[in-house]
Amino acid sequence: MAVTEAVVTVDVERIREDFPVLNRLVHGKPLVYLDSAATSQKPESVIAAEAEFYRNTNANVHRGIYQLSIEATEAYEAAREKVARFINARSPREIVFTKSTTEALNLLRYAWAGPRIKAGDEVLSTVMEHHSNLIPWQNLQNQGAILKHVDIRPDGTLSLEDFHTKLTDRVKLFSVTHCSNVLGTINPIRELAREIHRVGGLAIVDGAQSVPHMPVDVQALDCDFLAFSGHKMLGPTGIGVLYGREKLLEQMEPFIKGGEMVREVKLRSATWNEIPYKFEGGTSNIAGAVGLGAAVDYLEGVGMTNIRAHDRELIGYALDEMSRSRDLTLYGPLDPDRRGGAIAFNLADVHAHDVAQVLDAEGIAIRSGHHCAQPLMERLGCVATARVSTYLYNTEEEIDAFLEGLQRVREVFAP
Repeated sequence: MAVTEAVVTVDVERIREDFPVLNRLVHGKPLVYLDSAATSQKPESVIAAEAEFYRNTNANVHRGIYQLSIEATEAYEAAREKVARFINARSPREIVFTKSTTEALNLLRYAWAGPRIKAGDEVLSTVMEHHSNLIPWQNLQNQGAILKHVDIRPDGTLSLEDFHTKLTDRVKLFSVTHCSNVLGTINPIRELAREIHRVGGLAIVDGAQSVPHMPVDVQALDCDFLAFSGHKMLGPTGIGVLYGREKLLEQMEPFIKGGEMVREVKLRSATWNEIPYKFEGGTSNIAGAVGLGAAVDYLEGVGMTNIRAHDRELIGYALDEMSRSRDLTLYGPLDPDRRGGAIAFNLADVHAHDVAQVLDAEGIAIRSGHHCAQPLMERLGCVATARVSTYLYNTEEEIDAFLEGLQRVREVFAP
């Protein structure tokens, strides 16, 4: 089982030395990077691990019997073992490497839900989901599935009352974000999983925003599947993870068919490899997996409990300061214990894109738009929001710079 960590203050200045991009200037000003919910920056150790693989170990995995291929396979599988340990999976066999969270969720749509969801079955999700956790399930309507979405409360938390109202014995799966990329809301996955299991359904969790920022233990959460991406947790782009219970993965057909995922092929038939390899058809992002393994090493070195505490401190500070301004509309819970490292907001009647553009001129990088959550924007009554998001390398001084930047926006758009 995962070991509980004692909270230690993160040495941010020391950590920042490991991230070369943080030393650059933007428009002649020091970069203040506050968009880690979209993608995180990379430490030197991750960059070096991927470069070292290409320099000295590059070969395809599993098939070759020569030394270089053996070393590449060992590095690839070592990364799988690290990821399994990181989320407390029961076995590396429960870890499937994918391209992204999006691909992992689509794998579930086609490999698990496709053959099993029948007309009249219900699929449950929420209004706070990223498009990647909405669109795959929408497609199940072609099979006669009935889609239902749990609403949110005025404070941006999930309405458990609405969840229980919509939870019936016809619900076959509930796919929910662990932490909203807009509202920051942290959902009570263990409680939700217990209830969905009570009616015989499966719990699918989008962990893209939680796995990088807080301790995640799939056994404690009791989820059936968990999807997340490497690039949001200091790793490379193009590498993602699907965790699945071993017995469920065994029952599923492959999503992508071709090389590497077969046991035996004849002209008119084929048999599949064992898990997790039957889901990794084609040459995988081997270097990306190695880089992800290095990212796991880095995060474990800092400590996920410490990273969560640091995020909470920064977001709490930002929320306190921002909530004092009458012209700011904040979305999501104001209690930093109930949210992750992102704050979506709007400033008076200034469009979110204009806010981001003025901040960019000050060297401050934030996100603006619908954040791939258009149904949530509609539910909130807006077309877009600006979003500031933090990570282990951000400082309170950067939050201050962001707040000063908002004052500059006010000056630019003052009537």
